[in-house]
Amino acid sequence: MANLSSIDKIKLERLFGMESGYILDFSNKSFQEFVIENTRIDIYDSKYDYASGSKANRLRAFWNKEPNNIVGELLLDLLEYWRTQKLINGKEIDLAEQTLFDECYAIAERLKQDSFVENIDAIQSYSSEKDFSVLAKSIRESIENNEPEVALDRLHTFAVKYTRKLCDRHEIIYNRSKPLHSLYGEYVKYLKQNGFIESQMTERILKSSISILESFNEVRNNRSLAHDNSVLNYHERF
Repeated sequence: MANLSSIDKIKLERLFGMESGYILDFSNKSFQEFVIENTRIDIYDSKYDYASGSKANRLRAFWNKEPNNIVGELLLDLLEYWRTQKLINGKEIDLAEQTLFDECYAIAERLKQDSFVENIDAIQSYSSEKDFSVLAKSIRESIENNEPEVALDRLHTFAVKYTRKLCDRHEIIYNRSKPLHSLYGEYVKYLKQNGFIESQMTERILKSSISILESFNEVRNNRSLAHDNSVLNYHERF
């Protein structure tokens, strides 16, 4: 749910003319296409059915179901559309409209600045290698630019490189063709055998990650852009 106060909503609804159930001059089809183009989300999906199902009510449902960053991005696009339509139609923006526009723009910018993913800064280089740093930067930028399908394959590569670094640190010998979950299993086995793990709880937590990483391999190979795949659905990618 987007962090919009009742006052924020009043301002946005007034600027977009939502009192009538419409959104600016959009038809149902053009509104659907606009939202898909800018967010890759179909606002006519049943999850956005709300009350009468009008364009205004669908946008209200969108505010209630999507996170700050996505809502902020769509609002900025709608605001640019509002301004462009004014200019194209030769309509002067009066002081009251400009003030309301500026306030709505500030709301949208605030929402957009919120991260898609908590603790995204944890994805950073853990090595002096340039390619590790470039990889981490690319993943963060893809997520922040609302392109999770691009980040998915690279995140897998990041996990492989990070796990190999852990193995190198402990001089664990491994075959570079070994899949991620098996590589991580070797690391956990080493920790257990050399007394780094004392409690059964810690061992179970670490071993449970092996099956998770095995599933990540499957997604990377069959549901990401690593190959010619049908990518994971948008919400699952996040």
